[in-house]
Amino acid sequence: MDKRCLKAVPLSRSGKSRTTLDFGLVPSGVYDTVAYYEPGAIGILFNMMHAFLYVVQPNPFPEDLVIRVAKDKFGAIQSEYQKVSALTLCRVQVIYYELGFVVCAALGLLFTVLLPLVGLLFCLCRCCDNCGGEMHQRQRKNTDCLRGLLTTLLLTTTFIITAGVLCAYAANQNLSSQLKSMRRLVKSNLKDLHTFANQTPAQIDYLISKYDTVKQHVLHDLENVGVILGGRIHEELGKDVQPALNGVLSMTGTMRDTKDALENVSLSLETLQEGTVKLQANLSLVRGSLSNALNDPVCTHPQSFEICHNIRSTLPKLEIAANYSSLTDVTNQLDKVNEVLKTDLGQIVEKVRFSDVFVLLDDVGSNVTTFTKLFPVHSTLTNFTKMISHTHSQIEDIYPQVDQMDFYRWICCITLCCMVVLILTFNFLGLLCGILGFDRHATPTTRGCVSNTGGNLLMAGVGFSFLFSWVLMGVITALFLAGGNLEKLVCEPFQTRQLFKVLDTPNLVNSAWKNFIPGYLYNDPELDLTAYSLYSNCKDNRGIYSALHLDKVFNISAFFNTSVYSKDVSRKFEGMKVDLRGIILLESEGKQNLISFTETGINEIDFAAYLEEVNKGVTRIDLVDFASRLDAQADQLSKGTLQTSLKGHANTIRQIHIQQVIPLEKSMSTLNQSIRLLERTSSDLPVRVRDVLAAVDAAQYLISHNATFVINQETEKYKQTIIGYFKQYIDWIRTSLALEVATCKPLSNIVDTAEILGCSFLLDSMNTFWFGLGCSTLFLLPSIILSVKLAKFYRRMDTEDVYDE
Repeated sequence: MDKRCLKAVPLSRSGKSRTTLDFGLVPSGVYDTVAYYEPGAIGILFNMMHAFLYVVQPNPFPEDLVIRVAKDKFGAIQSEYQKVSALTLCRVQVIYYELGFVVCAALGLLFTVLLPLVGLLFCLCRCCDNCGGEMHQRQRKNTDCLRGLLTTLLLTTTFIITAGVLCAYAANQNLSSQLKSMRRLVKSNLKDLHTFANQTPAQIDYLISKYDTVKQHVLHDLENVGVILGGRIHEELGKDVQPALNGVLSMTGTMRDTKDALENVSLSLETLQEGTVKLQANLSLVRGSLSNALNDPVCTHPQSFEICHNIRSTLPKLEIAANYSSLTDVTNQLDKVNEVLKTDLGQIVEKVRFSDVFVLLDDVGSNVTTFTKLFPVHSTLTNFTKMISHTHSQIEDIYPQVDQMDFYRWICCITLCCMVVLILTFNFLGLLCGILGFDRHATPTTRGCVSNTGGNLLMAGVGFSFLFSWVLMGVITALFLAGGNLEKLVCEPFQTRQLFKVLDTPNLVNSAWKNFIPGYLYNDPELDLTAYSLYSNCKDNRGIYSALHLDKVFNISAFFNTSVYSKDVSRKFEGMKVDLRGIILLESEGKQNLISFTETGINEIDFAAYLEEVNKGVTRIDLVDFASRLDAQADQLSKGTLQTSLKGHANTIRQIHIQQVIPLEKSMSTLNQSIRLLERTSSDLPVRVRDVLAAVDAAQYLISHNATFVINQETEKYKQTIIGYFKQYIDWIRTSLALEVATCKPLSNIVDTAEILGCSFLLDSMNTFWFGLGCSTLFLLPSIILSVKLAKFYRRMDTEDVYDE
């Protein structure tokens, strides 16, 4: 083995191998769907409807009841006795839970059945001149007060009915308009599924391709084994021969720091020389321009003269403070240091052949490529893409039918609203005609035509109320029962995640299955894979591999068994031998190199001159402070050309400070630090070099006789570094598959979209529709009573009370 010199470079640069690999970011697709719905202004009506449902049904979600019914449905309850007991208990719980709905439904049915009968009896009664049918009105002292009260009450009732109809109409229109948003959401979800299917193969290919990163790092470490392993051995031996090694390493760092400092001085000096010339020119221009501006006639005015004089007296300070042109450059010293650093102080370990390890890299690479063949990602996702396209076309075919059904639904809802609107029309017209046509001086038999028409219109409203209200209440009751229960049993539990608790109940589907999803997928019901965990993981945009526990199908850990590769690499390193007995710590060439460093002329630099100029600062006066005072002085002047000019000059001075002074100050700071470093280095350089050379001679014996153990120890660490690259790659694949590859956000978006379409779009709108229409229908009862009583005060009577004088 040839004798080599110790390479005197910092261990942090070449004595450490790159143990942490950077595999970059896995390419990820962008999902467009935003599964969030904000109803806007109509949300107020939705909240009112939800509050009403809470009053009707304040009981919490019957989780136990639903679970028991589901188990009975799926056959999880085995014995006949259990089924009978469960059925009896279920009936009791259902009645208790549905009590509010049952009471409201009973009242609705009673309304639907009784109102037509009451209307019929009312008509027959009036035909017999009873129930207000007699065209005679008795005179009372409080007649006017009673008429006013009835009018106010009927008008208030009519407004409430109007508000209910408007609420129902708004809900009806909202449902139709949200169907257009439905198409956008469905299209967005299908597009995300396409992105999921198209992006996943590229992500898998990316994982496989990053094996080249591992391979390149291993090759790098093998090709630079002298630098890496030698640096480690050097570091360990340094613990025994600390004075010598530390001295060599310190001098090596000093050489490089000296070179960097000289380069910084040279560059900073050049920058400052050029920058100060430009800055002086710009300041001269500003100074001359300001001087000309101060010649303005305004400065002759007594109130402005002192201000202009103060500004003019500060103009000489607008110039540079330091003169860098007189400083000598350090090019000569820099050239000498560069010449010294050209000498390679050598390596400590001879390169060894690792052809067997290179073959092992190719074997591992072929195993990684086999990953895609064992797990048919491409073919599976191709079929999935075809299924998505087929589903999309089917959905597109359904849209015309959906539009047609929505049109029929819209017509039916509008018809129901029109029934109430017709009654409202008669009420408003009747009140209008009655109020405008009423004559307090006219007797009941001599009332005018307009007043009589108002009374007749009110009675017409009563008739249509009897005809329509029972139909309205029947429809409202049906919608209330269906929509209210769906809201309380499906939508609310989904939002509170209680629905997932039901789905994740052990033994729900099968008495022998703890969890039904892994039971169906992998025939392993004990696996911790629940509906909520699947939804939550996809909601957090985790990979489908971890969300569905696909390690049951394809176990990455078992496939990439790092212990196998560790044994293979260990065998390849068994024949590696490193012998340092012939190594000379520092040959005469290296010693001469250190001596030459002391003769580079660093101590000849005029440090005092440099520091004197640096401490002067860039300008004689702080430009920002000068500009601020110039602004303040300009504000004291009357508005005009001079004030505008001074403010413009202030802004110019600020720009000069930002664009020129600040960069020059940074260069001055760099120059200051570098000069001080060179000054410290040159002060004791000869003494340090002499001490280092003496320590190297003393350490030569120790480093030659204490190397065997250190070599074996560092060789093992080096081997573990090589193995660590494979472990990092495999760990990265596991993490990427769990978090970044095939992220299943589209799956949770589909669930959220279904909730938005079913609950927010459909149910909230339909429930608000029956809520508004039901409110209107209920207030038809007081409307009927008030209209009948008020019509007596507007209609023309056949007879009246006559009093003798």
